Order: sequence, then structure tokens, then C-alpha cells
Amino acid sequence: MLLSNRSFLNDFFKDPFFERSFDNSTTQIMKTDIHEKDNNYLVEMELPGYGKEDIKADLKDGYLTITASHEETQEEKDQKGNCIRKERYTGSCNRRFYVGDQLRQEDIKASFKDGILSLCIPKEVPKAIEEQPKYITIE
Repeated sequence: MLLSNRSFLNDFFKDPFFERSFDNSTTQIMKTDIHEKDNNYLVEMELPGYGKEDIKADLKDGYLTITASHEETQEEKDQKGNCIRKERYTGSCNRRFYVGDQLRQEDIKASFKDGILSLCIPKEVPKAIEEQPKYITIE
């Protein structure tokens, strides 16, 4: 069943649309702005400290999932080359958005610049209902 644009917009902001699968300590990482345009939605997500290669976006069963994962290692050694301190940061976070089951991956355009992931998601366009008579076969 296709939704009207207004219904789609209303559903756009309801749970589980903004389903988060990361803990409260990382809620600051994936701040997202969503703008409605004439023919699409523009989603802008902050991903500071992540590179383009750290980000994956996939579409499955009407859900767009953005995953960002990062691994960083810092190592300090003394003059003899002995390890004095070694700190590692490994983390990932993701967000899911319901965008409708009529979209395909190639319909969504994505770019990443200056720590901002931008996604252009077309609005679902309701298809006209064909007013043709349907006949029942009589045996």
C-alpha cells in the first residue's frame, strides 16, 4: 500500500523510524537534520571523526541503515622503544530510518563532506489507481 506524501511525512518522524542502536554516550555522534523539499527529503547527519571509508549505508525492507565504525590506535614509546602507553578506540554506531518499501538503493543519492553525510531520498509518489473493471470468471 502506497502512502500519500502527507502520511509518509507523518510516518517519517515516528518510531521505529528514529530507532537507535547505540548507547547514550554516543547519541551526540549521529545528530541528524531532515529537510522536506518538493520532490525529496534531505537528510544531513553529523559524523565527526569518521572518514568516508568508515561509513556504510544500506537499504533493506524499507529501512535505510547508516553505520559508522572507526578504529584508532595511539601508542607512545620511551627512548628504548618500550611501550609506555597504548590507547585504542574502537567504536561503531548506527541509525535506521524507515523510508518506504518502494525505494531502491539506486534511488538514494549520498555524499560525504567535512564530517557531514548528506542523503537525498526521493518522496514516494503514489501511483494512480487504474479504474478498470475486474471480471470474475464464471465456471
